[in-house]
Amino acid sequence: MNSARSKLSEALKTATLEFKLAGLDTPQLDARLLLQSVMAMDQSALIFASEQELTDEQAQKFNEFIKCRLMHRPVHRIVGEKEFWGMRLKISDAVLDPRADTECLVEAVLAHLDQQQGKNAEYRIADIGTGSGAIILALMGELPNAIGVASDISEEALKVAKHNAARHGLVARISFLQGSYLGPLSGRFDVIVSNPPYISTSDILALEPEVRDNDPQISLDGGGDGLDAYRALIGESAMLLKPKGRVFFEIGHDQASAIAQLASQSGWHDVRISKDYGGNDRIFAASH
Repeated sequence: MNSARSKLSEALKTATLEFKLAGLDTPQLDARLLLQSVMAMDQSALIFASEQELTDEQAQKFNEFIKCRLMHRPVHRIVGEKEFWGMRLKISDAVLDPRADTECLVEAVLAHLDQQQGKNAEYRIADIGTGSGAIILALMGELPNAIGVASDISEEALKVAKHNAARHGLVARISFLQGSYLGPLSGRFDVIVSNPPYISTSDILALEPEVRDNDPQISLDGGGDGLDAYRALIGESAMLLKPKGRVFFEIGHDQASAIAQLASQSGWHDVRISKDYGGNDRIFAASH
């Protein structure tokens, strides 16, 4: 499109049509979010300024954003930010794009701790494969006296997580450690939480291009049966938990039985599976 010197309302309408013709699922929303980023406006400000004209520079940037989206680059990767648990988080190609269903993992941990000593207790929590830091930051934001440890095998992911922690004033309460799964951890924890890679290697090619071609492969590929990460986590977590400690893992919608069996074979008990916002099995929790 040529949106130079066009009004915001016209640019939005044209981009929406392009996205609709390309078969994108949410053409109007995508166009609005991209234009909001270009204009550094929220939704209400964009509506109020609908008759304002884009500068040449703004029009060029919007055109670039549109081209990226037409190539199935996710909106939040284009703008470099994603909201999770009410927090704006920086994301990059080194980290997963945080999903809304992962908030169910945060909810499950908070509900458990609320039944333990309440949210003001001095908990110690580990987030394995932290990525953008979404999970540990959401938990630290709700647990004012907790301290966190966030591990990731990727140095670049840890840089993103540290940036987000500093942005939200939580960096002083979180230690960031590089390494595979539980390897860099020491001491004992009240909770170990993780959203590990759980897609079977053979299923990755069938994913939507927004995921397959944009999320880091290391954050998606769970091995031949999708369970490699759970074997490591279930096998090593017990020795790092406090006596009443508990693990919480995000899982694939069809993996509950297999993971529960792995846990049972390793001496875990009080296994509970909870669902995501779409009614799919999504959260595995257990004690040892």
